[in-house]
Amino acid sequence: MAQYLVSARKYRPTKFTEVVGQQHITTTIKNSLKNEQVAQSFLFCGPRGVGKTTCARILAKVLNCENKSEDFEPCNKCNSCTSFNENASFNIFELDAASNNSVEDIRQLIEQVRFAPQTGKYKVYIIDEVHMLSLAAFNAFLKTLEEPPTYAIFILATTEKHKLLPTIISRCQVFDFQRIKNQDIVEHLAYIAKEEKIDADAEALHIIAQKADGGLRDALSIYDRMSSFANGEITYQSVLENLNVLDYEYFFKITDNIQLQDRSALMLTLDEILRNGFDGAEFINGLSSHLRNLLMAKAPNTVSILEVSENWKAKYQQQAQALSTGFVLSCLNLANECALSYRDASNKRLQIELALLKMCFVNQAVDLSKKKIEAPALTSNQTQTQNIQQTVQQVPTPKPPIQQPINTPKPEVKIQQAPIVEETKPAIEKPKTNKFAFKTGSGGENMKLGGSLDSISKNIKEDLAEKVKPILEYTQQNIAKLWNDFVGKNESPRIKGMLFEHEFTLNEKVFSTITNSTFNEAELKTELKRFIEGLKEDFDGVELQYNVAYVKPEESNKPKKAYTLEDKFKQMAEKNPNIETLRNELGLELEY
Repeated sequence: MAQYLVSARKYRPTKFTEVVGQQHITTTIKNSLKNEQVAQSFLFCGPRGVGKTTCARILAKVLNCENKSEDFEPCNKCNSCTSFNENASFNIFELDAASNNSVEDIRQLIEQVRFAPQTGKYKVYIIDEVHMLSLAAFNAFLKTLEEPPTYAIFILATTEKHKLLPTIISRCQVFDFQRIKNQDIVEHLAYIAKEEKIDADAEALHIIAQKADGGLRDALSIYDRMSSFANGEITYQSVLENLNVLDYEYFFKITDNIQLQDRSALMLTLDEILRNGFDGAEFINGLSSHLRNLLMAKAPNTVSILEVSENWKAKYQQQAQALSTGFVLSCLNLANECALSYRDASNKRLQIELALLKMCFVNQAVDLSKKKIEAPALTSNQTQTQNIQQTVQQVPTPKPPIQQPINTPKPEVKIQQAPIVEETKPAIEKPKTNKFAFKTGSGGENMKLGGSLDSISKNIKEDLAEKVKPILEYTQQNIAKLWNDFVGKNESPRIKGMLFEHEFTLNEKVFSTITNSTFNEAELKTELKRFIEGLKEDFDGVELQYNVAYVKPEESNKPKKAYTLEDKFKQMAEKNPNIETLRNELGLELEY
């Protein structure tokens, strides 16, 4: 009987172009080889089965290959490549750090590094599972890793980068390997199935890829198992049976039952799933993934995120169109809550059943919440309209106070006084937003629907009282009052203090101030602009302008303080020149 090789070894990549799903790594390495900028220490880290050791072996072969291709791939025909493929190379060493993790093992490796290669250009050391080295071994390896001989190259590989010492990581060129996408795994499995002359369904390969969770080696192991069972044909149903995976059809059926509120069919389907030996946690996680896929299938631009075959994508889109986004999101939230509380529940099956029953009533809960928001129907719309009109007529219109000019001493700046008006008519207008002078009402938004006529009348009176707004007389006293109110209502203590510190003047409708800070200048302009925009409503459209003048602060005339010994000696010599004379006569040298 011929020796059997598993697919992970039989189809192991021998060139960079054959590496699956790590193009960002292979492209970088090939460019460094092309530019002759190869580092002497590499660190390959990432999940299991994604190609770390494979890339390390290919790189080691390329470095000593005698007939490199134009795109820097190993020829696999020269003496160096052939000897490595036959495990007989004297220039490439592989060390398993899981079993050789002591200081003595590292010392032996360092002794080997001292000798130059007999054939070839480089001696390459591949240390797998490097995180298993002891602390003493790491420390013994540091110096050699930092300053290796020109002919020595180290390639470290690990699945647990966080366990390495920062001093090790800083001495290496780090490459982070990614989990392989399901589509890349499916394409590679399809290629192997074609080479092995095995018929494989695309849906079956997708299930294998999902079960592998981004690891190509795991996917190849599952594929070998399925090819042995299927005897030349890998079908979707055989994969479900052997891998103990829930069929997608179960989740589509459960979602339809939830939408139709068919609680009996829902409970029977759940019972069938549990009787087939599936775990409750696996079911609720699968349902969460199904609802998440429905959410992604709602929009055409997010369908590509689904890691399923094209046939299942079409089914997801079809079911997603029949469900509302709010329904799917609510069910997904319930499934997530069930998954979080499942582990601590004493009756785990009841936990799942409660979650499914709650999902059945999602649409009813939405309808009830809408009905509570709607106002109740009135018995007689015409009667209520008449009562509201009568109530509005009974609301007395408040008269604004008569503005009397106040004889105040004239300031340094001139202010144009507006003519005195004995009585000003109130202006009833639509509510406007006045952030500074007065607090305006919010229109009819505060009126509660469905209230009694007395409450409606009260709301109307309050609303009208806020809408009645007197037009102020343009005097400096009124402007000063509004400015103090504006500053006092500012929510920022820092800006409020800055406004109080500055002095403001009003000259021919120009509101101005002076500052010696460029930072304050920008903020003062912003606050004055807001204040003047608010004055347009208080003074019936009076146009004011603002001006902020920046004055450069004068430099201080205080003498410079002596901070160093040299400064102190110079100040002493300036005050008493005899000190400098004495120093020269004695031939003293200054030491600072």
